[in-house]
Amino acid sequence: MLKELTPPFDGTKILSDKKKLLRILKEREDGAVRLRIAVLGGSTTSDIVKILELFLRQRGIVPEFYESEYAQYYNDAVFGNEQLERFKPEIIFIHTTIRNIENFPEIHDSREVADSKLNREYARFEQMWTAIEEKFACPVIQNNFELPFYRLLGNREAGVPYGKIDFITRLNCKFYDYSASHKNFYINDINYVSASYGLEKWSQPRYWHLYKYAMNIDAIPDFAFNLSKIICSIMGKNKKVLALDLDNTLWGGVIGDDGQSGIEIGSETSEGQLYRAVQEYFKEHKKLGVLLTVCSKNDYENAISGLEHPDGVLKPDDFACIKANWDEKWLNLSDTAKELNLLSESIVFVDDNPAEREIVRAQLPEAEVVDFDSPEECIKALDKLGFFEVTTLSEDDAKRSEMYRANAERASLEKKFADYNEFLLSLEMKAQIKDFDEIHIPRITQLTNKSNQFNLTTKRYTQSEMEECAKDQNCIRLCGRLCDKFGDNGIVSVVIGRIEGTRLDIELWLMSCRVLKRDMEFAMLDELVSKAKAKGITEIFGYYYPTKKNSMVKDLYGDFGFQLIEDDNGSTVWKLDVAGYENKNKVISVNKE
Repeated sequence: MLKELTPPFDGTKILSDKKKLLRILKEREDGAVRLRIAVLGGSTTSDIVKILELFLRQRGIVPEFYESEYAQYYNDAVFGNEQLERFKPEIIFIHTTIRNIENFPEIHDSREVADSKLNREYARFEQMWTAIEEKFACPVIQNNFELPFYRLLGNREAGVPYGKIDFITRLNCKFYDYSASHKNFYINDINYVSASYGLEKWSQPRYWHLYKYAMNIDAIPDFAFNLSKIICSIMGKNKKVLALDLDNTLWGGVIGDDGQSGIEIGSETSEGQLYRAVQEYFKEHKKLGVLLTVCSKNDYENAISGLEHPDGVLKPDDFACIKANWDEKWLNLSDTAKELNLLSESIVFVDDNPAEREIVRAQLPEAEVVDFDSPEECIKALDKLGFFEVTTLSEDDAKRSEMYRANAERASLEKKFADYNEFLLSLEMKAQIKDFDEIHIPRITQLTNKSNQFNLTTKRYTQSEMEECAKDQNCIRLCGRLCDKFGDNGIVSVVIGRIEGTRLDIELWLMSCRVLKRDMEFAMLDELVSKAKAKGITEIFGYYYPTKKNSMVKDLYGDFGFQLIEDDNGSTVWKLDVAGYENKNKVISVNKE
């Protein structure tokens, strides 16, 4: 990440240097995802859009923007216009603030009158959201409302129906209820961001009256960064791994010198309490599906001893991989990525030692590194970076750590077999391959948007687009779940083919890298051909578009028995004649739909 675009921000400098920063980021956009974002603003949005672009490009998203005319957010949402419809937004962001609330109660309004005004205000927004869903069926990001910087009634503002704080709080709660019950609707929590920034600094009336900016211009980077985290999460740009140092990161002291009894962890001292809070924070990430790993310069036995401290929260079983040795940490991080079948860019490295952090930055620049000076700063620094922003949380996410631990058991078992096919048979694999269903659409969408090495066309889908695809009668859709004697890997493969007469064009073929070399791709191909035959398909066409990350599957169609018919600088087209196809999966028991 560019240092200038890493919190805490110097808002004035980012705004003054935005053109220079954009030039630097444009040089790095190879393989980035393109995304059309419509910004419907209740106040001036020009600088918000410019700064948001910087943060998105830094995370591998190249945005194209539509901006509504000033304060035309409601008209654009409800009535639309030709320009917006031609733009075909993939995400719509509604930038409204307390400056746009039209129905604030008056002093001495009764509860009934205040409630009526609250419902009228909420109905205005719900009308916009419904209209957007009907017209565009794309994700919507909506600001909630910040609090005013003054309190006319003092503390009473939060306790009477005509108080503005009471009104805003109840209106925000209605927004949250809508978000909880509607897919593809997300809250940009400016109530939190403004409080964190400082309400008096955030709300500068001069900027409103001069330029119609609803916030301090210097606060725009904080605002735009928070918004970018939601967009990155929707687009599958979250990180996957927390690689943690041990000494003076998870506990105070050096385990090799102080021994298990001498390190600071637990409730006995204030220092130990701080490190326990850090461990609890990381443990909560594991529950979100973030993989925890250890990257420490230590003897392995000492590392395990520290993790087995009776007052510690994190235990050895909480980690998908433990690298405790005297090798360079960037090499251990690279090895960790390989063992987990992930890219190094999936890793966030947490280490108290500034020198180690700089070495990792220099030697493994694709990994992210967290800067902090103390255990209490560690949580703040990592939390502000927002690498693990949650927009969806599936069962597979919660089980991810267990899935990777099971993978380690499989790898251990593999070493006992001289014949790889016998090893695969010993796994007792069972696959369920079927059409998409409503329950699994979020996970399927999540898979398509990850930085996947096993993705032949690199096509991305929003959840709305995937829902539309699920209804399309001209598509063959397959999602595959793989289980074995070690556990359930969850949904690991997705295929989408479009029917054109008697041919099928494969628009998407991807698979999770955690099930590489298990022949799941052959099971998916067998089922695809079977479905194609049933629909009178005689030819299947596959496409491979090269990126920096997917070279491992450039010959996949050749392995499948497809014939290469076109090669344009590495972008290839392949054809398979369905007649005479023989099933290739020999090791997985498939439970078809």
